Amino acid sequence: MNVGEEVDRLKEEIKRLGQPQDDGSYKVTFGVLFNDDRCANIFEALVGTLRAAKKRKVVAYDGELLLQGVHDNVELLSNQKQQQVMQL
Repeated sequence: MNVGEEVDRLKEEIKRLGQPQDDGSYKVTFGVLFNDDRCANIFEALVGTLRAAKKRKVVAYDGELLLQGVHDNVELLSNQKQQQVMQL
């Protein structure tokens, strides 16, 4: 699976695990995503996929590097506007 495919899968998992927001985006904490069995099986390097998604402005979160335990409560927000542009 290439980086683009992993970012697409990440968007799906954030939608599955996250809470819908008023603007159509989804919010989930890093801990929920990291500790999910399905995500553990899909993503070989979740942190790397998150960084790639952030660089592509698909996902927003505070900080650059997220670590298990330390950053479990950091909120990840899918970027609905970017998703709509990609669908066009």
